[in-house]
Amino acid sequence: MRRLSRPAAIRVGDRVRSAGQVRAVLAVSARAVTLAEEEDSPREVPLAVLLGDESFEVLSSPVRMPLPPVSLLEALPEHAREKALWWEGHILEVLHGVDPNAGEDAGPRPEYDPARHSLTARERAKAAELTAAGYQVSVRIGNFRRRYQAEGLLGLADRRPVRKKPQFGTVDDSVVEAMRQAIKEGIDDSTRTGTYIIWRTGEILRENSETVGLPSQSTLYRLLAKLTYGKPVSATARNRRSRAHGAKTPFGQWTVFAPGEVVQIDSTPLDVLVRLDDGVVGKIELTGMIDVATRTVPAAVLRPTTKSVDASVLLARTLTPEVMRPGWVDALRMSRSVLPYRRLLDINERLEYAAAKPVIVPEMIVCDHGKVFISRNFKASCRFLEIDFQPTHKASPFQKGHVEKMLDSVGTLFAQFVAGYTGRSTDHRGRNLEKQPLWSLPELQELLDEWLVATWQNREHDGLRDPLHPGRSFTPNEKYAALIEACGYVPVALSAEDYIELLPSTWRAVNDYGIRIKRRTYDAPGLIRRQHSGVVEKKGLWEVHHDPHDISRIWVRNHHGEGEWIEAAWKHLCHTPVPFGELAWDHAAQGLPKGTEAEIAEAAAALLTRAHAGPAQAGAGKPKKRTRRERQVAARTKATPPIPTPAPVTEPNPAPEAVAEEEAPLAKVIPLGLFDPLADPWKRS
Repeated sequence: MRRLSRPAAIRVGDRVRSAGQVRAVLAVSARAVTLAEEEDSPREVPLAVLLGDESFEVLSSPVRMPLPPVSLLEALPEHAREKALWWEGHILEVLHGVDPNAGEDAGPRPEYDPARHSLTARERAKAAELTAAGYQVSVRIGNFRRRYQAEGLLGLADRRPVRKKPQFGTVDDSVVEAMRQAIKEGIDDSTRTGTYIIWRTGEILRENSETVGLPSQSTLYRLLAKLTYGKPVSATARNRRSRAHGAKTPFGQWTVFAPGEVVQIDSTPLDVLVRLDDGVVGKIELTGMIDVATRTVPAAVLRPTTKSVDASVLLARTLTPEVMRPGWVDALRMSRSVLPYRRLLDINERLEYAAAKPVIVPEMIVCDHGKVFISRNFKASCRFLEIDFQPTHKASPFQKGHVEKMLDSVGTLFAQFVAGYTGRSTDHRGRNLEKQPLWSLPELQELLDEWLVATWQNREHDGLRDPLHPGRSFTPNEKYAALIEACGYVPVALSAEDYIELLPSTWRAVNDYGIRIKRRTYDAPGLIRRQHSGVVEKKGLWEVHHDPHDISRIWVRNHHGEGEWIEAAWKHLCHTPVPFGELAWDHAAQGLPKGTEAEIAEAAAALLTRAHAGPAQAGAGKPKKRTRRERQVAARTKATPPIPTPAPVTEPNPAPEAVAEEEAPLAKVIPLGLFDPLADPWKRS
């Protein structure tokens, strides 16, 4: 089908070409056009037949011009726009006879009346008028009129200030290419200034035997600014590499419809000083995972140096429920959150005491090329769990941007509130941080776990929005609950045996006192003591699996049996015959009503306050006086922390808290009787 250039209109008096002949238009109606014949009487031609003729053409009617780019006027200077508007008023009076600035009832002035004067006469009249007013425009009126009819208001403007110029001015192309090469060489090098790039440009020209001379320093700096626009050479090395190796095509979009469909994992140093097991103050690394569909952080672990076994432990934690810890407020329970607790409880009874963080079962894990994640250990764990392992392209952090942003948010929303915060670089680091009350690694891990449940999972995320209501954003827990309804996702968590298999292993001898790992002694009645395990390659030692983030217990494989696991607890957890951890749990639950958003917000605020204060130090002041019942619950709860710290065997000097207790009135001593597990611990006799 041929492409027609339609005229603006067909008017009486126009001359048209039809059927190979030129004819005049005598009459025009909605359905037909009357054309004059040279010898015969006028002939009426249907409009559809006339326009469908291959040779049809209007000879005397101007073709409609395309709309001018009026928005380009905004790029012109103000004085150029004002002058164009001034000219428009005069040109419109020439074309139509009426000044546009005149009143509504104003008619054309005699010298500009189209019925009395031709267009040329009106142009002469306007030129005489403006010349009398002091403007030299005698031959420019016709030019302005034609430019206005072709380009509109933009044709009357002076476009010299925005006229397109050569991109690099008069600089020789060889100089431009040499500077581009110098910039490219410095992508993976340390950060240098523009002075080095200009010097290197001259060296490259000499190496290539170019005879062209370098322009002035100011010209070279302007050229450098143009070539490095948006990616300056003086930026940080990390930022420069990221931009240089970034995507060259439009960014794609993850298409995820269910929790766990795509999970990203990464590690980064955490800007917090901690006191390690040997008493040395040092920095640690944070390894975390994030679910792209819900922005849930299934697990995050802290280690002095991340190893491949830590990534496997992180994977195991992702696939198991987060258990409530003593001291957490009751509002953090899964049963009091927006998560579909009842439906999930029917699938996994372990969720009865779980915190308000969903269990995510990954289908695909996206990671970078760090040695931790491409190790044989981590790949074997992914194969065991039937998880697709998908590394990104090298030097492409944008391909796992969700976890990169999450790790950065942890530093902004959590780490800076913690005692011992160092800042992101040495320029932001304070003084005497080592002298502050610093958290131990297990204590800081527990604070991070509580913050993820209390704050992150209940914080609205800008990337979680309802497509039909973009103004509404969801929290990770709300998005998880919504996707459960939409896709019918069923999280099948790891069994206890599978979880233990993913933990790092070591080989130890079983002595009379039990097993010792990192100066902690673990014991259990079922251990087979002082016997050869039967594993000749390990010289009779026993296989022991342990969680580096939970030092309360270990698991020993029974090589003499069916390979079942024997759980051994840290000996300091076995000093009391009563389950005081549950006792403290119930005591805290009695003082809290049904969970609300206010309780969660209060718990998150209290967590940051506690993290900022650091652990209790000797001589920190007299503690707040508590009731006898609260002192009992607190003392018994300290005996069973989820991630305890080793306590000294003897204390030569009494602690300040003990002195405070002695100053308080002593209650009547009641001997501890036999423990009845069926009795109500709160019932008073």
